[in-house]
Amino acid sequence: MKKIGYLLFGLALGAVACTNSGFKKTKSGLLYKIYSDEKGPVAKKGEFIKLNFVQKVRDSVLATTEGGVPLYLPVDSPRPIYNPIEILSLLRKGDSAVVVMLVDSMQRKFGQGQLPPFLKKKDKMTFGFKVMDIFASEDLLKADRDREMAKQKDREISAVESYLSKNNIQAQKTEKGTFYVIQTEGTGPQVDSGKEIAVHYTLKAMPSGKVLQSNMTGPGNAPLKFVVGEGQIIPGWDDALRKFKQGGKGTLYIPAYLAYDQQRGPGGSAFENLIFDVEVDSVTDAPKPVAMPGRPNLPMQQQRGTPPQQHK
Repeated sequence: MKKIGYLLFGLALGAVACTNSGFKKTKSGLLYKIYSDEKGPVAKKGEFIKLNFVQKVRDSVLATTEGGVPLYLPVDSPRPIYNPIEILSLLRKGDSAVVVMLVDSMQRKFGQGQLPPFLKKKDKMTFGFKVMDIFASEDLLKADRDREMAKQKDREISAVESYLSKNNIQAQKTEKGTFYVIQTEGTGPQVDSGKEIAVHYTLKAMPSGKVLQSNMTGPGNAPLKFVVGEGQIIPGWDDALRKFKQGGKGTLYIPAYLAYDQQRGPGGSAFENLIFDVEVDSVTDAPKPVAMPGRPNLPMQQQRGTPPQQHK
C-alpha cells in the first residue's frame, strides 16, 4: 500500500468522525486502521517505537507532539486492554495509523464515573500515529531522544528570542538561559541560595500574553514563599530571581526547558514558554528545619497546582 503522507494522514483522522468504514478491531474492541507500504519488519517485543501523534475529541486537540518531542514507547505483546498501545506490534517504520476509542466503552471497561466536561458519552476519542523510527535497544532510543531534546531546546530559545525581538524588549540572559528584565533592582538583601524569598507574580502565556494566574491582587494574594536553590521551584525562577534584591520588580521570560519542560504546564500543554511579572517582597534567612523525634528530616512536599513550582 502506498505510504500515507501527513496531509492524507490528517484527512484520515478527520474522517473518523463520519465513518468507521475499513477499520479493524483488536480483541478488546479497539478500532484501528493502519496505512503501510508493508516493506519493513513490524516492531518486535522488546524494541522501542518513536511516534508523532495527535489525540482528538471532535475538533478539539487534547494532546499532540507537533512542534515538540516525539513519543517513545516500548513494544510489548498485544494485550486486550482497550488502549492504543495494543497496535504497536503491528506497526512498521513509516506507517501511519488511526485508533478510535469510544467514550461509552471506556466507561464500561474502566468503571469511570462522571465524565470530564469536555467529553460526552457518545464521543469518539481518536489517536493518529506516524511511526518515525523503531529502535532495537534502549541505548539507541536514549541517543535519539537526546538529539530530539536538544533540537527542542533550540526551538524554545529561538521562540523566546523571536518574541523579545518582535516586542522590542531588551532582555538580559543568564548563563542557564533565562531571559529577564529588571525594572527595579531593589535595595534590600540579595536573592541567593539558602534564602527564603516571598514573591508576588503574574503568569502569562507566550506569545499570546494571556494571564494564566496571578497573586498580585484580589483575594488569596499572599506571596509565594520558597527557599532558593533547593529545587522547590521551577529552574527559571531559581536562576533569574538571583539577579534581584528585596523590593525588586521585573519580568522573566522562561523557555520551557527551564519551566515545566515536557510536563503539562499551566496553559495545559507540554513545552510551554512562559512569562512572569515578579515582585520580590522579602529576602530572609531560611528557617531551620525542625527535626521530628525518631524521624529523619524529610524534604518539603511539593504543592502541585501552584504554577511556579516544579512538578515532580
